[in-house]
Amino acid sequence: MDMEQKNDVTEIPVDVLAQKVLDGEQLFILDVRTTDAFDDWKIEGENVEIINKPYFELIDSIDSIMHQLPKNNPIYVICNKGGSSQMVGQNIKEAGYENVLSIKGGMNAWSELLVPIKIGDISGGEITQFVRIGKGCLSYLIESNGECAIVDTNRMIDQYEDFIKKNKLQLKHLIDTHLHADHISGGRILAEKTGATYHLPPKDAEEVTFSYSSLEEGEEIKIGDVIIQVLYSPGHTIGSTSLIVDEKYLLTGDILFVDSIGRPDLAGKAEDWVNDLRQTLYKTYRNLADNLYVLPAHYMGINEMSKNGSIVEKLSVLFERNHGLNIESEEEFRKTVSENLPPQPNSYQQIRDTNMGRLNPDFDKQREMEIGPNRCAVR
Repeated sequence: MDMEQKNDVTEIPVDVLAQKVLDGEQLFILDVRTTDAFDDWKIEGENVEIINKPYFELIDSIDSIMHQLPKNNPIYVICNKGGSSQMVGQNIKEAGYENVLSIKGGMNAWSELLVPIKIGDISGGEITQFVRIGKGCLSYLIESNGECAIVDTNRMIDQYEDFIKKNKLQLKHLIDTHLHADHISGGRILAEKTGATYHLPPKDAEEVTFSYSSLEEGEEIKIGDVIIQVLYSPGHTIGSTSLIVDEKYLLTGDILFVDSIGRPDLAGKAEDWVNDLRQTLYKTYRNLADNLYVLPAHYMGINEMSKNGSIVEKLSVLFERNHGLNIESEEEFRKTVSENLPPQPNSYQQIRDTNMGRLNPDFDKQREMEIGPNRCAVR
């Protein structure tokens, strides 16, 4: 994608910036959102240096940050939507800095970008992880012999549609591993648009207002030459369900992550679901082949990323290294997953209601509801 120039400040699209982050480039970013917004959620990367100064403090002068700006390296400026970063960027250029770039669309666009990364080959095809780098959400496109399924679809369905069209695939199934509380699912909408089948665990769907195909324990979903096995794995929600793809990959939804485990409190039933979570992690998953590769629905930080930006790890490694899988005391486990938890996701109840079909917010409202980091995990 070409960079655009407005006034004297070059605009850089978020996909170009994301690739620089994933490639480990040294980046200096000036975030001109309010301090509260910055403290809640920001761009992170292995070699990202980022500072915050609200734009309204830089309208008349940038003197307060001059000592922090690099003399010879690019300065990337970001705001909420892309307007304030243009204004601040222009002021920086007028102060004598030549290489100043405004991030197009700001944090709104950063939140909605999906980066497709190939995970590996499967029978007759491959599995691709879509990394929502600004939100920590992970979704998956499973393709085999020209057919495909998408698991835990984000609401930005156009990016999946572009990938499907480019690769000449036929979408057959949309699967949500559970009723999401941190982001709005695009699975049902994309299924209605394409005629594909939308699957949802029935225990999470008791209050939904639409028809769906029930995702049941022991069921098998066929995509080309690939078999997707359905494994009931409650704990994050009462309906949480895992998928075993081609006897090689374990899609864990929000039950197990690379560096953490799922939280059981987002429907207000932490005490009820703690035992389910422990049963899934310590018995159900223990009985699986430990050479399965775990593909979660979220990640918490860049430390979980592989060198190519993907988030994947062998189940055997997680049983060795993941603290949440190694808590011997049931009481300590209960406290870990039900006490001193991080804040719940922004608008989580509205998001749950939207995913049930009980609310139908417009585009701007959906974007507003999702702003901020994912908070589906506990360490």
